[in-house]
Amino acid sequence: MFAIVLTVPETHADAVREAMGKAGAGHVGDYAFCSFSMKGNGRFLPLAGANPFLGSEGKLETVAEERIETICPKEKLPAVIEAIRKAHPYEEPYIYTFPVSIT
Repeated sequence: MFAIVLTVPETHADAVREAMGKAGAGHVGDYAFCSFSMKGNGRFLPLAGANPFLGSEGKLETVAEERIETICPKEKLPAVIEAIRKAHPYEEPYIYTFPVSIT
């Protein structure tokens, strides 16, 4: 199993969670679409050549975001990452993945 952790603007959190679940993430026993979310603020500075979803080049931006955590089997990880990238509004979303053991 792999853990997946990412942040997304609050406005797109539901769409990203749905995309992950449809792609096979978040299955725990007899449950599907399992995830955990926490709200916070993301900050970034678009550099020259960036095409930001929010903000503008050269201006520090702060955005209300949700951190979403879920799990998925290794064999579904590529499809889940692809689904996240399609549903996520950012040009360069960061997505953490790492192996975990579920007990």
